[in-house]
Amino acid sequence: MRNHTARRVAIVGAVRIPFCRAYTSYRSCSNKEMMTAALRGLVDRYDLEGERLGDVSLGAVIKHTRDFNLARESTLSSGLAPETPAFDIQRACGTSLSAATAIASKIAVGMIDSGIAGGTDSISDVPVVYPDAYRRLLFASASGKTLGQRLRPWLGLRPRHFKPVLPNVTEPRTGLSMGQSMELTVKQWGISREAQDELALASHASAERAYRDGFYDDLVVEFQGVGKDNNIRPDSSLEQLGGLKPVFDRSGSGTLTAGNSTPLTDGASAVLMCSEEWAAERGLPILAWMTHGKEAAVNFVDDEGLLMAPAYAVSEMLEQADLALQDFDFYEIHEAFAAQALATLAAWESPGFCRDRLSRNEPMGSIDRAKLNVRGGSVAVGHPFAATGGRLLGTLAKLLHERGSGRGLISACTAGGMGVTAILEAADSG
Repeated sequence: MRNHTARRVAIVGAVRIPFCRAYTSYRSCSNKEMMTAALRGLVDRYDLEGERLGDVSLGAVIKHTRDFNLARESTLSSGLAPETPAFDIQRACGTSLSAATAIASKIAVGMIDSGIAGGTDSISDVPVVYPDAYRRLLFASASGKTLGQRLRPWLGLRPRHFKPVLPNVTEPRTGLSMGQSMELTVKQWGISREAQDELALASHASAERAYRDGFYDDLVVEFQGVGKDNNIRPDSSLEQLGGLKPVFDRSGSGTLTAGNSTPLTDGASAVLMCSEEWAAERGLPILAWMTHGKEAAVNFVDDEGLLMAPAYAVSEMLEQADLALQDFDFYEIHEAFAAQALATLAAWESPGFCRDRLSRNEPMGSIDRAKLNVRGGSVAVGHPFAATGGRLLGTLAKLLHERGSGRGLISACTAGGMGVTAILEAADSG
């Protein structure tokens, strides 16, 4: 620890590899390979070869035991100086945004002058394990002192021992998947299927336009021969989206489909952060300042929707920053599902929710939808769990830099009923 007058925290740049649907272009790639590629892109772009940074914080939601030290191993392969320390972090879908908050906090208090935050996830390379009964058999055999003791446990070997156990994607406390949980929230807030499909269509159109305009040219580096997120559907239409069947609630009242939900995705992202002085010494332009960050959690078991925590986190963060919801030029709201973003917006507009849940005298109000996810959202771009926060930061920092002024809001929901949020301000806005 080090007591220090708080310093401004700069975002110099961000790099990610293209986000690809699971089991496609990256089906043979590991988390370490993808994370290293994103870091390598950052090192090359900002001339960091051999540079010793203060710290690196990276993570993955789903990883093999071989990746117990993922952040450090990826850093060692990135081109940074081997003396650069690194640590793993995991907060579900908010992992890389929480990593950025951790790095920013260290920079602000003077513990370090520079650092990288990021994350990676692969659904194509999930760890597949055998049942506990087979594991116990192996341990019993390995602990035997004689040949007979080592062979005896194998007499109990049965075909069921070879049935693989895949990672569980349901919430342990409710037994519901994220999509099933979101269907409950959709019904609570009365979010229509049409509104979800419209937001999904806008997400695809904005992402395609961003690539066509060259917005991602310096944010995305080619990997495995891929130069663009492969989930974007520029030719999609409301008619096509409307024809898809619900996938989480097939009772006839479900509204969440493969078209208005994020796909299972592989990818990685990394964000370079530093003090103002560190950037000036190296002649690096500052894209934006990270001024605030906030995390919150809700009792999703019996009191609140699983993915509604960002509504609370943003409210608390805005009170601390003395800002209103309308005081932003851009809003980057993670679209775990189109419905999640819509439910969050509805909550902020609700007098009852803001009064009873957020302890506000008035509703937070609505936002200008023209400022929402203007370069595409997660429904179109994809969502490698731990990498999305880095994408949000990189996109928003560049948007503010291009504008030359203003501020932006980031909001991300996570498994476990948590939310991670942040505020960025353009470097020229003081």
